[in-house]
Amino acid sequence: MKGNSINIQALETIFNSMVRVMDQSKNDLYIISEQSRRDLEEMQKELILVKEDISRVITEGDYLEKMTQHSRRRLADVSKNFVCYSESQVKSSYETANDLFVQLSVNRMEEKQLRGRRDELERRLATLLETIMRADQLVTQVATVVNYLTSDLKDVGEALKTARYKKEFGIRIIQAQEEERKRLSRDIHDGPAQMMANVLIRSGLIEKTYVEKGSEAAFSELKDLKDMVRTALYEVRRIIYDLRPMALDDLGLIPTLKKYLSTIEEYEKGTTIHFWDTGNERRFRSDLEVSIFRLVQEAVTNALKHGKAKDIWVKIEWLRDIMNISIKDSGQGFDKNEVKDKSFGIIGMKERIELLKGNVTINSMPGSGTSILFQIPLQNNLLDD
Repeated sequence: MKGNSINIQALETIFNSMVRVMDQSKNDLYIISEQSRRDLEEMQKELILVKEDISRVITEGDYLEKMTQHSRRRLADVSKNFVCYSESQVKSSYETANDLFVQLSVNRMEEKQLRGRRDELERRLATLLETIMRADQLVTQVATVVNYLTSDLKDVGEALKTARYKKEFGIRIIQAQEEERKRLSRDIHDGPAQMMANVLIRSGLIEKTYVEKGSEAAFSELKDLKDMVRTALYEVRRIIYDLRPMALDDLGLIPTLKKYLSTIEEYEKGTTIHFWDTGNERRFRSDLEVSIFRLVQEAVTNALKHGKAKDIWVKIEWLRDIMNISIKDSGQGFDKNEVKDKSFGIIGMKERIELLKGNVTINSMPGSGTSILFQIPLQNNLLDD
């Protein structure tokens, strides 16, 4: 038996080496992803400048085209009535026509080069986006494996009946954690970080706009810049709320929703959120209260962001065996046949309501606003009295 015994120390050494290699691979993939994002941002900036140059060159080309045609008519007239013009006038007409033709040729060549550069940048951007998506996917997959291999699942195993269920449960927990980190990273990168980058670009263009187009155009750019900063601030606050509304544990669902909706109404100038609840509030388990909060949050966010609603009505009704949550808005609405399950917001709401063993009904038409009704059974969802 001694000869067949397992060398635990050797296995641990091999295992630790394997984990280090996988962890390093994850870091390398992350570096590739971040470098690709920086390259993407630089190319996006260059693409904006190239498109501006194309617009400028086209405008100059149109002007040169008109001037060239005029100079040709002038040269034809001089050639036809040669005796009526002096030698210097003839020479001047010829040189002017020739200079304009050269300028127009150079302009057309520059336009062609700029268009080629634009097309090349657009192709490279598409390829880079695909690379970033693949790198992010690989980072998540490798991180899931590494975390699973290095996580201590003994406490989880005590609550599970079989080793197979233990593994599946552990993997699901780690995948959820990695997906949440990935989502938060993307929210920050695609939200506030991207907006701040745009603010930097726009701020650099304001001075140029002032010099070229005057103060009125510059003030218009400043107004757009202010709106962009306001949107970035809203995204930061939304991300903070997404992490976890801490007031839920201390105050409960209704006070937390009131505070949240009041904050949103204060920030979204021109929007009124009407909130009321009826019946006696009862406490859910902590994880379920967060899910209910997220349902209302997602519905209100969609009404503001996509529906452009100016009035939102949120009503919570506590009945004996069921809780009804109604969210209506006066926004743009949407075609349910076109959206269906393609919206991540709708998918998220359906997943949360399934966790609560409830139902969701969504009614909407373009131009007629949106109405959402959540029905949550209270039995087995409430804390023990």
